[in-house]
Amino acid sequence: MDTTETDEQIVARIQAGDKEAFGTILDRYEAKLVRYGHKFLARQEDIQDIVQDVFVSAYQNIQSFDTTQKLSPWLYRIAHNAFVNALRKKSRAPLSIDFDTLVSHPVYDDPAESEREQRDMRAMLDKGLDKLAPKYREVLVLYYFEEMPYKDIAEVLQVPQGTVGIRLRRAKEALKEALPKNHG
Repeated sequence: MDTTETDEQIVARIQAGDKEAFGTILDRYEAKLVRYGHKFLARQEDIQDIVQDVFVSAYQNIQSFDTTQKLSPWLYRIAHNAFVNALRKKSRAPLSIDFDTLVSHPVYDDPAESEREQRDMRAMLDKGLDKLAPKYREVLVLYYFEEMPYKDIAEVLQVPQGTVGIRLRRAKEALKEALPKNHG
């Protein structure tokens, strides 16, 4: 197997009938999707079950995937929907309207954010992620842990890129408020 093969090339092989190639996609994404799932759910068994369902769904729909697009946002979108549905079933809370998606925002991307700020934010995320609303939690996870660009996050969450920037900024502010002040 060629390890330099892109996800999209592997999908093209699957679409051409090489069913065994799906194992490579599974190997590349299973741990990432489990990690992503931990940001939504606490029970490992629930996460594992949902990740397996995500791969079943992806396999069943792989023929409709456009190999000129990137695979990761497509796969994360399936996972996102599955985890959000699991959360809804658990909470049974009524859905609310998200103001961030109703109002158009300019794209806010801060390429100057330093590596130290990235590390500090990851440490804060580990401590306080469960204190945030799901819409803020997921944007932080996709940006800091999955290292997705705004464009891909917007595709996964099905919101405008500007909304990603606004949510990321608000999520950082909410996280800082939710955590006790550090000394020094």
